[in-house]
Amino acid sequence: MTEFQHGLFACFDDCGLCLITYLVPCYTFGMNAEAVGENCFVCGLGMVCGLSFILGPMIRSKIRERQGIPGSFMADCCIWFFCGFCALVQEGLEVKTFAARPQRIERE
Repeated sequence: MTEFQHGLFACFDDCGLCLITYLVPCYTFGMNAEAVGENCFVCGLGMVCGLSFILGPMIRSKIRERQGIPGSFMADCCIWFFCGFCALVQEGLEVKTFAARPQRIERE
């Protein structure tokens, strides 16, 4: 089991991502969703329509599952409720780390 590569309040670890997320949060949200196999347009649109309170924790849970990070959906909901912007940047930073890693191809 691991932890997130960056802390919840490490928004300025990547100032570019922080700025993009501040100006256009639906873009970052859509890219995070796409990284875990969801439709980026639908998730970005859902965020614009005010559905981030449910979509945010869902995407965060998928990122945690993919990375083997412990946690629960209820904890994800609380994080998104109290500090959604910080959660979005943290998830974006995590997505960048596993997107940059080469994928291992398994043979049958």
